[in-house]
Amino acid sequence: MGDVVTVPEKYGLGPIEVTAITGGEVEMVAPLTGSGYSVSGCSGGGGVSSKGSGGVGLSCGEGPAATINDAMSLKVVEIRDAGAVLRIEPAG
Repeated sequence: MGDVVTVPEKYGLGPIEVTAITGGEVEMVAPLTGSGYSVSGCSGGGGVSSKGSGGVGLSCGEGPAATINDAMSLKVVEIRDAGAVLRIEPAG
């Protein structure tokens, strides 16, 4: 656990940290770098603390990609015993 994925700043998020993999879902937190936040396709949102500053939490299962900030697509491709394969790309 604790893997960190750095994403381009234009997505409005800082590095995404995987905090847990439980029950077929990947739980993640990320600091916000933009002024707003939106997510569709995963449960999540709301305020969490990420590295001492404001951030968001996400919980995503395998399946359709989530769209974050209308800019980034995050898909959980596969969940393994102790890890997961994530695909992050521009939304659209």
